[in-house]
Amino acid sequence: MKQSILFIFILLSYFFNVSGQNKDSINYGITRNMPLFYKQLKEQLSYPMAWEKSSIKNFNRWRNEARKQVFECMRNVSPAPDNYNMEIIDTEKRNGYEIRRITFNLSSWYRVPAYLLVPQGKGPFPAIVMLHDHGAHFSIGKEKMIRPFDVKKEVLADADDWSTRCYDGQYTGDYFAEHGYVVLSVDALFWGERAQKEGPSYEGQQALASNFLQMGASWSAFITMDDIRSTDFLASLSFVNASKIGCLGFSMGGYRSWMLSALTDRIKASASICWMNTTEYLMDLSNNQNKGGSAYSMLIPNIRLYLDYPHVASIACPKPSLFFNGTKDKLFPVKGVEDAYSILHKVWNSQHASEKLVTKLWDEKHFFNKSMQKETLEFFDKWLK
Repeated sequence: MKQSILFIFILLSYFFNVSGQNKDSINYGITRNMPLFYKQLKEQLSYPMAWEKSSIKNFNRWRNEARKQVFECMRNVSPAPDNYNMEIIDTEKRNGYEIRRITFNLSSWYRVPAYLLVPQGKGPFPAIVMLHDHGAHFSIGKEKMIRPFDVKKEVLADADDWSTRCYDGQYTGDYFAEHGYVVLSVDALFWGERAQKEGPSYEGQQALASNFLQMGASWSAFITMDDIRSTDFLASLSFVNASKIGCLGFSMGGYRSWMLSALTDRIKASASICWMNTTEYLMDLSNNQNKGGSAYSMLIPNIRLYLDYPHVASIACPKPSLFFNGTKDKLFPVKGVEDAYSILHKVWNSQHASEKLVTKLWDEKHFFNKSMQKETLEFFDKWLK
């Protein structure tokens, strides 16, 4: 009996040992959407065009060359419109300002709907390009920043819910308009009234991005160029002070904000909320970024061969620039935020413009609370009023 039990024990041990060996010996090249050699790929990224590494020692010349490189990576974008041909569709009076639902030519290929908020009184006024987030929530875009009107009750409920979830129950665009700013917000391609005809879907963005790449273009470049053209449109309005235009965004909107400031000098000050890090910390097995999806809207092909995220943002130097992140934000590792902030400060310090750069870590998750919004408003009041 004892011999039989011993035999069975040896047989089971052999079986589990062989099974384990077979499992371990299975070949694979990818884990958690990353190639096994992702660390080696990152090690090859030297960012040769970063200000501190560049052979160009004149900062203005470096800015021009770095900006030129970013545009080189953003090939095959739509042409600028011959005219904006703005049309006001509807208006509503609010607390100290008027909201206008408008359409205008954003390029010679397409026309877009937008919200334009105009303060009461005599202009010209300072202005803000208000850039909405991603959130894997595509049914609304500009309505995330500005409370919609004369829309279906489902759209208003959607917008109110999103405002509570991400903006502490306060529409950032309306908040700034109440304090004397012209505000423009346009749907990015794939959101709101520029959404997918078949209905919004998370999978659809991957297909869209792939189709752009097939045609020598990129979805991210189109979003960025739309933001640049939106700024040009805003500057053309008689009631806007074209020398006092800023941009503000949360999450993907934060990325759009520092990109916009880096790529056009029409922007005089920028605020980027909950989007700044380095590739070293974003491209890690434990981070959400390796899921890929939302990143398509923020990826410029081949730019990492030249510049990392904070290097691109540094092209805006010495303009006033604000960056807020949260210590509880699971999307952006704190060490990566600190790494990026350090790079930014070195650049602004090198140009004797340290007082124009604001970086702050809040005891907060991925969220733009009212206190953060108040400090952001004060930042713009200081530099644009």
